[in-house]
Amino acid sequence: MPSLTLTNVRPWGGEAADIHVDGDRITAIHPTGRAEPTGERLDGAGAVALPGFVNAHAHPDKSWWGKPWVSYGGKATTQGRIAHEREYRDALGIPSVDSATAVLREYLRHGTTAARGHVDVDLGVGLRGIEVLAEASAALGGAVAIAIVAFPQDGVMRREGVLKLLDEAAVAGATSVGGIDPASIDRDPVAQLDGLFDIAVRRDVGLDIHLHDRGELGAFQFELIIERTRRHGRQHRVTVSHGFALGELDPARQTALVAELADAGISWATVAPPRSAPLPWRELRDGEVPLGLGTDGIRDLWSPFGDGDILRVALDFARLHGLRTDADLTYAVELATRRAAGFVHRDVHDLVAGARADIVLLDAQNVPDALVRCPRRRLVVAGGRVVAADGELRI
Repeated sequence: MPSLTLTNVRPWGGEAADIHVDGDRITAIHPTGRAEPTGERLDGAGAVALPGFVNAHAHPDKSWWGKPWVSYGGKATTQGRIAHEREYRDALGIPSVDSATAVLREYLRHGTTAARGHVDVDLGVGLRGIEVLAEASAALGGAVAIAIVAFPQDGVMRREGVLKLLDEAAVAGATSVGGIDPASIDRDPVAQLDGLFDIAVRRDVGLDIHLHDRGELGAFQFELIIERTRRHGRQHRVTVSHGFALGELDPARQTALVAELADAGISWATVAPPRSAPLPWRELRDGEVPLGLGTDGIRDLWSPFGDGDILRVALDFARLHGLRTDADLTYAVELATRRAAGFVHRDVHDLVAGARADIVLLDAQNVPDALVRCPRRRLVVAGGRVVAADGELRI
């Protein structure tokens, strides 16, 4: 790839600067006019520059995006959604390379350049979803970097053979294996978690466990995960996704659990759904518990909603948690960018020399203004390539 210089941009809404890119890396950032631009030169006209957005919890394999409209059906419970999806996904051709590619293209158009993809692995679909997502990512030349979680949507212990599939997925390249509601789906939390941690240890992969269970049942499962994380030495390799119960507990219980999560090095991913209880985000931040934002599914058999714009999810997070000050609004954007590096296995994801050249330009006064307006992305650079301009893809 030729070298590229983005001139007159404002990293994180600060002073005007030029960002120099060579290959897929940012090589330098200088005050505008301080150094001679190299390679292709693009004038940012004073736009705010942010790192590419990171989707820390996504299901890009199971969307019907790009297909005819599918009306919502089935029962609005976790078990009901699972059953409905299993009944109709084959008729809709899920998973498909075309739909997965279309979803990744929407991510990219909105500035998402990295995602943690939870890919269904079960007795019906096998590992096909992983193959589909790999092909979709390749079709875009890796512009959206994907970290794959092998996800047992239909449960683990209640379907004999799923643990074996998850183990095979870890061998096939999944960087994490997933779990789901060990108590209410499998009704055997000890067996599910012990099976998952066994794979994680033997294959040296991460764990990412969906927890929808509420109240004390959810909190009990947090405790089981914390204990096993410590026992097996998996600190900084385990994530809880959703974890609605944390927001529902009394403040003292929240504080104690957050301290335990921090000590065990467990991270947290949320999609900030509007009717959920707010998380104790200040305690999570101050305890240095990594917190990531995700879109969840987009136009799938669970929900017709979603457009792939993680900046809008950050706005939902800000509204749900009552964020108002400039510092707090900027924090919400940081959750969708540089603070999410670990969710896609990066040490650094930011506008700094040495980082992958994932850059988004927005017409905004500052970062809080960009969050509350979610303006069209003026330019998206992914791995050093200009992939979108003025909201339209170029690849």
